[in-house]
Amino acid sequence: MVRKLFIVFVLCSVALYGCATNPVTGKRELGLVPKSYELQIGSKQYLPSRQMQGGDYVVDPELAKYVNDIGQKLAAVSDRKLPYEFVVLNNSVPNAWALPGGKIAVNRGLLTELNSEAELAAVLGHEIVHAAARHGAKGMERGILLQGAVVITGIAARGSNYENLAVRGSQTAAGLINQKYGRNAESESDLYGMKYMSRAGFDPRAAISLQEVFVRLSEGQETDWLSGLFSSHPPSQQRVEANRVTAKTLPESGELGVQRYKDKIARLIQTKDDYHAFDMGRKALSEGNVKEALTLAKQAMVGEPNEGQFHALVGDVYMKQEEYQDALTSYNRAVELNGEFFYFYVQRGLNKQKLGDQQGARIDLERSTKLLPTAPALNALGNMSLAQGNQPEAMKYFKDASTSNSEPGRQAARSFVTLDMRQNPGSHIKTRINLDKRRYVIVTVTNPTPVSVSEVKVKILYPDPQGKALEMAKEVRGVLSSGKSTIVETGIGPVDDPKTLRYMRANVLKANVVE
Repeated sequence: MVRKLFIVFVLCSVALYGCATNPVTGKRELGLVPKSYELQIGSKQYLPSRQMQGGDYVVDPELAKYVNDIGQKLAAVSDRKLPYEFVVLNNSVPNAWALPGGKIAVNRGLLTELNSEAELAAVLGHEIVHAAARHGAKGMERGILLQGAVVITGIAARGSNYENLAVRGSQTAAGLINQKYGRNAESESDLYGMKYMSRAGFDPRAAISLQEVFVRLSEGQETDWLSGLFSSHPPSQQRVEANRVTAKTLPESGELGVQRYKDKIARLIQTKDDYHAFDMGRKALSEGNVKEALTLAKQAMVGEPNEGQFHALVGDVYMKQEEYQDALTSYNRAVELNGEFFYFYVQRGLNKQKLGDQQGARIDLERSTKLLPTAPALNALGNMSLAQGNQPEAMKYFKDASTSNSEPGRQAARSFVTLDMRQNPGSHIKTRINLDKRRYVIVTVTNPTPVSVSEVKVKILYPDPQGKALEMAKEVRGVLSSGKSTIVETGIGPVDDPKTLRYMRANVLKANVVE
């Protein structure tokens, strides 16, 4: 049924949209994803995409305004009018990305590597073309044609500590911001991005110097760069030369804005070492070096006392040391400095649980899920609902959290299966009917769940030689462990025609979770 609906969707899409004219290149191309959907998915995924990457950089509002102003100046001369937005993300990895519909972000870590306003314009112009020329939408269209649905691979969001915690639609966001564009898409973005630079009054030759820097860095194989911008926008000498050719076709004029750019990013440059200390502190904490993590966090706070991330790291250390009241003080300060970042609410909510403030914990955890649904928050909310006797609500939280490949996600998966197994064993324990070497019917029973089960009962429906429907029940002996399979012999046979198996069914009637 689903496949039929998909075929109808594709046929209708081709009929309604079919071949469309690319608003940037003027070329005719397939257009299965309408503009309304581009706008919808870009708008819906913009917030979770930013949250997964460290949240907005709010310490210097003037810098955020400056970057947006440059972006809007370029957007005004683009070939496609979209509701463009530009933000600076609080992330040290040099990267920039664009969502369908014109939602664009540039990392703090990239801004510190640029040398002029024109180089910033080259980055933003390039990303504008990705949105304007429907490069993200084309990726979705390839998913439609190749996979039978709008499929965006949930690639982990590089350069953050939060990618594995995200669940539900946020995994779509991760795929969108990390999808690799083809060579043609990169060439188009370079070409038309330089044209936009020239139209907006910037020196397009800055796109050449920018690519030259990228090539040198890629040859040096610096890890942070390779895990950021280069993973989705691979540089090459060929792109440098192509930009030289393009520059010759454009007016030799325009602003470089070297000093103005240096003035605008002065605070970023001044605090670059502080953010490096923070990054090293998070790494130290993840490796269990709590003393080193605390030292680095406090070192970072000296240089930039208004960064909520630094205070949250201190809170994480205190929480690890079970000093929950001190941790609460740090999380409160983090929220005061930036009340729009999910992580601060998750950690404060989990900390409040430890302090016995269940109501306060629920408020914070629910607030965090509105910014970014994550496994730690949803799993904790599920346990709270279960403790209050609200099993349906708990199961919903657990099911949502279980989509995350993290320890809280795995805990939630175990909790969900444990609660749901008694009512819906057939949804969890799988069966497959086959013939053994003697041509007798056997049933392979598989347990793909994270829990072990026992007392598994299987009902087999089969026809007798006259075609009359019969049924029998068989039990699986002992414990069926997680990830294991066993064979159930039915005694039906021998079967001369394997096609008879088409008329047989095996369903799991019962399975008890082994506590």
